[in-house]
Amino acid sequence: MKDSQGTIIYVGKAKNLKRRVQSYFQQSKAHPQKIIKLVSNIRDFDILLTDTEFEAFMLECKLIREIKPLFNKMMKSPQSYSYIVIDKDTTYPEIKITNYRDEQDGRLYFGPFPSKARVETTIMGIKEAYKILCSNPKRQNSLCFNHSIGLCIGMCGGGPALQEYHAIMENIIALLNGENRKILDHMKKKMAEAAADFDFEAAARYRDRIDSTQFLLRKEKVIEFTEENKNLVVIENLSEDTFKFFLIKRNEILFRKIITIDSAEVTQLSSLITKIFNATDFPVSNHVKRDELDEAQIIYNYIKSSHCRYKAIPDKWIRNQKDKNIVEAVTKLIYKKQTLKK
Repeated sequence: MKDSQGTIIYVGKAKNLKRRVQSYFQQSKAHPQKIIKLVSNIRDFDILLTDTEFEAFMLECKLIREIKPLFNKMMKSPQSYSYIVIDKDTTYPEIKITNYRDEQDGRLYFGPFPSKARVETTIMGIKEAYKILCSNPKRQNSLCFNHSIGLCIGMCGGGPALQEYHAIMENIIALLNGENRKILDHMKKKMAEAAADFDFEAAARYRDRIDSTQFLLRKEKVIEFTEENKNLVVIENLSEDTFKFFLIKRNEILFRKIITIDSAEVTQLSSLITKIFNATDFPVSNHVKRDELDEAQIIYNYIKSSHCRYKAIPDKWIRNQKDKNIVEAVTKLIYKKQTLKK
């Protein structure tokens, strides 16, 4: 969408273009102020067509990042992304929130997460459920005020309570690593207890915090999957005779093409896969950055959906040019309806 000066002020994806555009101009009184202001500035449209909805999502993401339109603020602001950071090498490890990741400080980072509010809600829920809301910042072996009102287990006083606190922190780290869901189960138990006591306000609070925790865990799955730098071969059928062929690594589409099932191109896919992936070098241990997260989420959602089939090709096949193995994998992918996962 462009204004009177030809400046792009908004980029959006539409599966049904007519319906999407109409939605901006109909029932305008019900729109939020942001939409009303956007509509008042629209003077022209540019339309870009893609073969698949997946490509439309990726293109939308790319254009927003490159153009930074005025009305796409959520994806424009780096402050909308947050990390959870934990410093284990202290007497009192703490969970904190930051907008930036320091690769050299030795602390544990989780994220980035696209919603700071969700991160804050999750951390507060965990602290409340385990009663680690200490109000003594110095913690010089003296119990804090929150301990007297039942919000702190007393780790600020040292002793067994401090050991218990360290065990809780290990459980929090295990939760964020996707290794242990004890904390989530504990919050669900607290929610049920509050509901049984007719404390519906507390139960609703736990419900919201459980939802936020599950949201963060889903994001961590995306991040972990992306950091594995898999060589993904993806196929989406466009008709009975054609499919869209993608080669994807990390958060990038390296190659795409519409291919006819019975064409000679199918027999050439193995060498193409080897060539493309061998020419692409991604650091294996590189963490997902904020500007990669949106594409990573789109790719993860796409390959886990029913719209496509995918296969992860092992690095050793690519390096050793194991054409026979790759041919077999791609052949099964093209002609078998069920999704093959590795």
